[in-house]
Amino acid sequence: MRRSLALFVVVSSIVLVRTAAAEQKPLWEAGLGIGGLVFPDYRGSDEVRAYPIPMPYFVYRGDFLKADGEGLRGELFDQRYAELSLSINATIPVSSEHNDARRGMPDLDPTFELGPSLDLHLWKSRDDRMRLDLIMPLRAPITIERSPEFIGWLFSPRLNLDVGNVSASASGWDFGIGAGPIFADRKYHEYFYSVAPRYATAQRPEYRAHGGYSGLHVLASASKRYPGFWVGGYIRYDSLESAVFDDSPLFKSSHYLAGGVGIAWMIGQSKRMVEVEETE
Repeated sequence: MRRSLALFVVVSSIVLVRTAAAEQKPLWEAGLGIGGLVFPDYRGSDEVRAYPIPMPYFVYRGDFLKADGEGLRGELFDQRYAELSLSINATIPVSSEHNDARRGMPDLDPTFELGPSLDLHLWKSRDDRMRLDLIMPLRAPITIERSPEFIGWLFSPRLNLDVGNVSASASGWDFGIGAGPIFADRKYHEYFYSVAPRYATAQRPEYRAHGGYSGLHVLASASKRYPGFWVGGYIRYDSLESAVFDDSPLFKSSHYLAGGVGIAWMIGQSKRMVEVEETE
């Protein structure tokens, strides 16, 4: 159940919903479907898994509170220039018995990451179909277990370019791409990359991770909203060259590649319509 919960959160955070130009839209829309994810056990692992999972879809277009592909956010000041939003992410559980580098060590519990994100709107095209933002999320990861544990901080600023309705029609595909560095404190890196003395072996020496640079990530996504359903997918690549934990015995690959696809069918929407003036 813990694995399903973590994967459900991951998919919820990557679904992208974009529209361009002013038009009437329902106050809220909801859907549910299926999807699949493929990614390594953790950043730096060389063992890859595939997971089928449920695919949630939810959009809320309130005056103050909004929920869409960018997460849950409250517009605390003029959204033409900046927004303060809520950033959400998750990691999957890892069975150490099924991971060669971690065999004999405690399993990794799934984590839930939550925190604020300051989003600066740097540029947009005249027709609102293209937008360049600086996204700056600061998240606190917490393990999902009987006694949850706070395991540090993550900061992952990125430049993000969104292109809505690429086909220049209301039914066009929407694309997004973002890139930036990742930084984390010592406690977070220790959770994934440290080796306590009691778990050290001849092939896996004792190691204590440090805080600092955690690599560079690039994320690209595409989605399309049809009248009765939504389809989308994403791909992520991380370069872990020069990360502060690259000398850990648990670090096996400097390349991290992940992706996912999904489809969700609409199950309900509000009768109330609201005007959407900018790219969601």
